[in-house]
Amino acid sequence: MGSLSIWHWIVVVAVILLLFGRGKISDLMGDVAQGIKAFKKGMRDDENSAEKPEPVKTIHHNADGSGAARSDTGSKVI
Repeated sequence: MGSLSIWHWIVVVAVILLLFGRGKISDLMGDVAQGIKAFKKGMRDDENSAEKPEPVKTIHHNADGSGAARSDTGSKVI
């Protein structure tokens, strides 16, 4: 009683085809395939971006401690 015979599977497939039709099932499979392709492309893009590290950004500052004013603030050193 626990196993399904071939006739059970035929009835299940027939009901699914009647409910959804061949067109909807093929469209659904096409959408699944496009999703898989997009996922693989995204994974490939992630691998490519991981191989190319971004350049290190540095900040240059005046280490002499003279306290010179910044030219972008508009103030003048007296």
